[in-house]
Amino acid sequence: MISKSITISIPSGLEARPVAVLVQVASRFDSRIFIESGDRTVNAKSIMGMMTLGLAAGEKVTVNADGEDEENAIAEIEKYLSAES
Repeated sequence: MISKSITISIPSGLEARPVAVLVQVASRFDSRIFIESGDRTVNAKSIMGMMTLGLAAGEKVTVNADGEDEENAIAEIEKYLSAES
């Protein structure tokens, strides 16, 4: 299992459309992937779970991945969350 702290750079934060894309990115991997924000942890492959976090641009989250493709999963999620466009 690996973890990485990532700052959300998506200008709109994680509202509906960016959450849907994040869930699609996470779902490409076999690893179990979770996003932590404060005292809450949700499955990154769950749209409803991710929507409950209400994350804004500039907030830090911790991404945890556990599985055979965990390194690639973290790298792709970081690439998406760090995009500024």
